[in-house]
Amino acid sequence: MIIRRVRKEDIESFVEVYQKAYRGLEEYAYTRRRDIKYYFKWLYARDKDGFMVAEIDGKAVGFLACDTNWISIFEAKRIGEIHEIFVLPEYQKMGIGTSLMIKALIYIKSRGLNEAGLWVGEKNYKAIKFYKKFGFRDVGVWGRWIRMVKELDE
Repeated sequence: MIIRRVRKEDIESFVEVYQKAYRGLEEYAYTRRRDIKYYFKWLYARDKDGFMVAEIDGKAVGFLACDTNWISIFEAKRIGEIHEIFVLPEYQKMGIGTSLMIKALIYIKSRGLNEAGLWVGEKNYKAIKFYKKFGFRDVGVWGRWIRMVKELDE
């Protein structure tokens, strides 16, 4: 497996992997191809250095979008916001998500930030468990979303 920065031409792979990864969790995802493409472009524009793809034998199997330009109104400061992390279902439980998350946390620290944050759907139990494994903690619920944050050690 390799993890590299996303390129603009990865948009079709992003759409395909996104749709498969969010199957069964559509209430938390974009469902129309054009919306997913717009989302890709928005993520790329936010922090292209923090937008990563995991590949196996040249095939995209997971993505992570980390934004170190984010000013969180909830934490009232600039933090490393993880907007997105997903892996194809058939490649889950192989360490790909873990590798992507480790890369994101290293990237956040390299940008001089000491806190990471994310939102997760309240019924996305698998993701919640995954984030807690990394030390993310719940700090509140807004609608159907849970806010989670993690302090990054010095």
